[in-house]
Amino acid sequence: MRELDKLASHLGELIREAEEQNLSLEKVPSWLRGWKSPWRGKLKGGELISKGEEELYNLGIRIRLRFSELFDEEYHPDVYPIKATQVPRASASAVAFGMGFLSEKGGLGPAQHQSFTVTSEIPASDIILRFHDCCGNYKDFKKKQEPAVDKLKEPVLDEITTALVSRYGLKFTRQDTATLWFLCKQEASVLDITDRACGLFSPSEGYGNSINYRMGVPLLEDVVQSMEQAIKANEEKHPPGSYEKARLRFAHAETVVPFTCLLGLFLEGSEFQKIQREEPLELPPKPPQSRNWRGSTVAPFAGNNMLILHSCPENSKSKYFVQVLHNEQPVPMTGCNGSDFCPFEEFKEKIVAPHLKHDYDSVCTAKLEEPEQKPVSNKLSQLFRCLLSLQNDDTQSTGG
Repeated sequence: MRELDKLASHLGELIREAEEQNLSLEKVPSWLRGWKSPWRGKLKGGELISKGEEELYNLGIRIRLRFSELFDEEYHPDVYPIKATQVPRASASAVAFGMGFLSEKGGLGPAQHQSFTVTSEIPASDIILRFHDCCGNYKDFKKKQEPAVDKLKEPVLDEITTALVSRYGLKFTRQDTATLWFLCKQEASVLDITDRACGLFSPSEGYGNSINYRMGVPLLEDVVQSMEQAIKANEEKHPPGSYEKARLRFAHAETVVPFTCLLGLFLEGSEFQKIQREEPLELPPKPPQSRNWRGSTVAPFAGNNMLILHSCPENSKSKYFVQVLHNEQPVPMTGCNGSDFCPFEEFKEKIVAPHLKHDYDSVCTAKLEEPEQKPVSNKLSQLFRCLLSLQNDDTQSTGG
């Protein structure tokens, strides 16, 4: 919000400067003259907005309908545990989801709401949902790399800034370009406005290290453990209501992105094998060239990964299969021969096991060797492919 207030002030200066120099303002969009931030005067941010509430509420309804046999039992927090980080919009996302998921299942008020439980870990020890905040080595690595990351972005920002200056006749700076792009994302996602800040850019102008995804291993282990417990309960014919049937978690893009990397989703060709060998990936091609790994696809607002365990007793080779859904759509797993439906043992062997040679403590607290100095494009390639900066956490205001 402070950054956008500064932008408003600087845009006013640019307009006045152009007028004093008798420069033509015909090319300048009318909305830029006298523009003020939509959030001016607002003192606090970061809450779940109404659009986010609607997204999560409707997601809860769709999930219950889609897996009606899984959710046919009476609600109990041990059967359907709902967990969230202690960041307010994440826990609010869990509540909005739960209200849809359990709509008309209770007896509270005319809408027949059902009360439910949302639990959270202390942030300093939440290595399953907020591992990026607990991982000391990751935070140190990120801080050390920030200058190099900024350096890598400079040529792209300079190229776009030159184009904007030529296009509109105002003396935009590199910082103006970065802030206008940030404003474009906020207007489009929060306000449904795409013809102002976003309209300034042409379609071609919108554009690490293994610790970035390795720190997500506890979450992957937790998912596998929950599936093994479900298989055990099914094999031993435990009575309904005595075992967990769904583990529902609500966190952030910084949780979704590394977890998506661990599963090997949206990778090109041999990149999955490179990730498992902890080799650097090449930087993705510059838009508008096509690529699988796109931030808007991997971690949109209310983005979600679902791992579904299927029981197939008639199958002679494997009785249990894991299906991966990303934003409710089946997604191929490179580690399972490009299928979204993978035998459970094969899922553990080919996708999970290669990552388990690293435990969270060794990844996040052991002293790291100083990396050999390499050209910045190689050293940072994984960083761009498998990491959303912690700064972006503040933009994920619709939760999920």
